Amino acid sequence: MVSERADGERRDLILVVDDSPETVGMLNDTLEATGMTTLVALEGNQALNIARRMLPDIILLDAVMPAMDGFEVCRQLKADPELRAIPVIFMTGLKDTENVVRGFEVGGVDYVTKPIVNGELIARMRVHLANARLTLSAQTALDTAGQCMFAANNAGELIWTTPQVNQLLEAANQGDWLQKQLQVEIRTWLAHGPNIGMGVNLTTPNRSLRLVYLGNSAPNEILIRLIDNDKPDEASRLREHLPLTTRESEVLLWLARGKTNREIGQILGTSPRTINKHLEQIYKKLEVENRTTAAAKALQYLA
Repeated sequence: MVSERADGERRDLILVVDDSPETVGMLNDTLEATGMTTLVALEGNQALNIARRMLPDIILLDAVMPAMDGFEVCRQLKADPELRAIPVIFMTGLKDTENVVRGFEVGGVDYVTKPIVNGELIARMRVHLANARLTLSAQTALDTAGQCMFAANNAGELIWTTPQVNQLLEAANQGDWLQKQLQVEIRTWLAHGPNIGMGVNLTTPNRSLRLVYLGNSAPNEILIRLIDNDKPDEASRLREHLPLTTRESEVLLWLARGKTNREIGQILGTSPRTINKHLEQIYKKLEVENRTTAAAKALQYLA
């Protein structure tokens, strides 16, 4: 059940994982005092079961626990598509570089050292909660817009995908090619340090695909567009018939699909103000006065 504050607003749901009852109790009191709802787990398997049932907004995870340590818990969280987007902050008394790096390598977004300074912890949590919501909002917009995009880490592992990517990869897959080759292909490509907008062709058993680098959406999270080379590009079709630049044709395409300036900006990775400037040029080139007539003109070539 979603927890709400007295004013009706949703309370953040925090999962605290630590084998020390004293630490759990202290954090529970601190978080509840800030208006958050706390779930607690004293060991790794319990933490994973609670996370799957309750889908917390953020997880505070002790690095050193018996049986299953925090690093393994985080690794399993990030391997689960339903849980991998949840930010994980490690709590540890280990200050050496090796363990700090290990925490980031398994998917943690931050770490705090014990004894925990409550004010610092809350400040870090609020930053990561805000970032997670922005990422979710952008991903939802991409899903709704029908964009073929996904995010991967530096190792080439998929972090999240839009439904269109899943459909295209399923169509391109044959046998175990997807599991064995895709991660290697992405990792090798990223190792060469592509610039934004640069792409590489990907030949699969059943499809000719192209990866286009769009930049980092978060630390160790690279945003990539997946293009089906076997499918006609609608934006290119608009350029064939209308005197538009590549970016203007992309803006017009999403305008014709009913998207607002803000939504188009999220899809194309730019600001609503920039989208509005593109629209001013589109109106002039097409000799139209507003969004409706511009969309109608585009639809003539998209039907």
